[in-house]
Amino acid sequence: MEGFLKVWEFKSFLLQGTIITLQMTIGALIIGIILGMIVGMARISRNKIAKSLAGVYLTIIRGTPMLLQILFIFVGIPQVTLLLTGTSISFDPVMAGTIGIGINSAAYVAEIIRSGIQSIDQGQMEAARSLGLTHNQAMKHIILPQAFRNIIPPLGNEAIVLLKDTSLVSAIGGRELMNSAKIMGAKFYMYAEFLVGAAIVYLICTFFISNVVSYTERRLKAND
Repeated sequence: MEGFLKVWEFKSFLLQGTIITLQMTIGALIIGIILGMIVGMARISRNKIAKSLAGVYLTIIRGTPMLLQILFIFVGIPQVTLLLTGTSISFDPVMAGTIGIGINSAAYVAEIIRSGIQSIDQGQMEAARSLGLTHNQAMKHIILPQAFRNIIPPLGNEAIVLLKDTSLVSAIGGRELMNSAKIMGAKFYMYAEFLVGAAIVYLICTFFISNVVSYTERRLKAND
């Protein structure tokens, strides 16, 4: 009980880590959705070069560990930049982590968007084209609005995954929730108590995201 009282005493320290975790999650999700939309559209593009480049991107990102990607951005890119240009650059751990997680997420968001678009009956595109709409107009006004409803649940799941994946940034010293718990656990030698405290915060956040996604789904169905 004394250990958990200590966790409560230093709750502000964990709260600061939680805020950084949420900021990273939102930042990575924004990167993932924007880049994922570009890659996803390239995957179903008629342009063979764009389609091939998207395929290479997905193969590399999905075929290598996220931690490796984060480390490459944090220490690899500065080293390569120094060798090529002689200029030294550095990344803040939180920034490097957010970019790395976002780039990784984009590969999965791309597949979510691709499958969402392809789930719409092809006949709707043909009907839109027969009414005089261009391919891009049909995608914008007919296909994408319907696909959006289909991709809400998997995007919500992706947001939850990103929230948990921010814990990987503790490996490069990012002061997010997991690292905050480790720091306090080491300071008072109460690892179990502070890790349980962090776990409770993660559960609260994921529960909140799940409920927001469920509410959005219900509203979209009610508007059908």
